[in-house]
Amino acid sequence: MKRITMVAFAAAMLVAFAGVSQAATAASTPRIDRREARQHARIHQGARSGQLTRHEAGKLRRDQRHIARVERRAKADGVVTPQERRRITHAQNRESRRIYRLKHNHRTRT
Repeated sequence: MKRITMVAFAAAMLVAFAGVSQAATAASTPRIDRREARQHARIHQGARSGQLTRHEAGKLRRDQRHIARVERRAKADGVVTPQERRRITHAQNRESRRIYRLKHNHRTRT
């Protein structure tokens, strides 16, 4: 009886550990994910208000998809290294400046 209990306990711990490990991998970049969402909202707001032309908004959305692809590739092996994190942050910084510049370049959607 003791052996069955130990085997069941070990199996339960293995399943629990696998779930925690997978959850940690999926949530390993919450700051990057929040920033990505905020930048998407800024693009959407600019397109809605007319501050961004259709072409500008499309270009910014394409750039956001590129950053999301880079992030997915970084997460693919289950670990986002500091170098990968720096690369993603750098791309987001560049994109944030681009969003600001395009929203304030005095071109409007007609």
